[in-house]
Amino acid sequence: MFDRATIAQALQGRDAVVRVVICSYQGSSPREAGAAMLVFAEGQTGTIGGGALEYDASLKARAMLTGGDLPRVERVALGPNLGQCCGGAVTLAYERFDANSLAMLPEDGLYARPVAADAPEEMPLPIRRAMKTARGQGVMAPRYLQGWLAEPVAPPQRQLWVWGAGHVGRAIVHTINPLPNVAITWLDTARNRFPEVIPEGVTARIADNPADLVPEAPAQAEHLILTYSHALDLDLCHRLLTHGFGFCGLIGSASKWARFRSRLTALGHPPEKVGEITCPIGDPSFGKHPNAIAISVAAAFLSRAEPVQKRERA
Repeated sequence: MFDRATIAQALQGRDAVVRVVICSYQGSSPREAGAAMLVFAEGQTGTIGGGALEYDASLKARAMLTGGDLPRVERVALGPNLGQCCGGAVTLAYERFDANSLAMLPEDGLYARPVAADAPEEMPLPIRRAMKTARGQGVMAPRYLQGWLAEPVAPPQRQLWVWGAGHVGRAIVHTINPLPNVAITWLDTARNRFPEVIPEGVTARIADNPADLVPEAPAQAEHLILTYSHALDLDLCHRLLTHGFGFCGLIGSASKWARFRSRLTALGHPPEKVGEITCPIGDPSFGKHPNAIAISVAAAFLSRAEPVQKRERA
């Protein structure tokens, strides 16, 4: 999918980025059509796979950053051109984006545009038909035809709020953050509780009492509560039950959750509402190592393929 939000995020503090996308492929390919990466002066995010393919593409993309280069398409035979053992060929499109071009991008639907220098001015009929189908059905795979590329625009990002920057919080953020279409807000009580370098795309929030920031969370946000303080965990559960959430998970044992259920009920929350909080998070059979917890929690996160429907506020 065409991830407009990720481009907007990458442009914060940068003049331009170049997006490289696999338009199509023949034979064996390191990634599927639609796989993309963003390249900027000091690095990149995302992947088109292939090792040598990605390295070569990133060099060409970086050369486009300083000029007003038009989109262009390149067909790469992986064996003859790059010496890769894959026997296929991929067609790559390179597009440069800055603040002005970002403002012209659609926020939903199907994004169709010419990307090849020799593409006809008029949109090919099959792509016009695909756009009509997409408007009716809302889904479509990327399609490349006669130098035109059509991609569905990614839906609004899933908002994940991670409360706590300890060992488990760090492992979860580093595991989930590279996934597409996820915006992470990471919260704790002091800057020194976070790693020295906050991962690209993660928003760090600091407050003496992080629970005071609950009203700022989107109603459909998904929350993971794993702070250093049981008192803060309880306060977060209480405030989130009042505020509303798409998903709320609490790290803890069965005995911790039993105490929390009792206390949240005493605070006036009906037992059925309290039951909307998931505790423990992930799959306990994975073990208690922070990375094992993170993998388990990420698997559960992915299993909720669509953001959980907004729950009614208490």
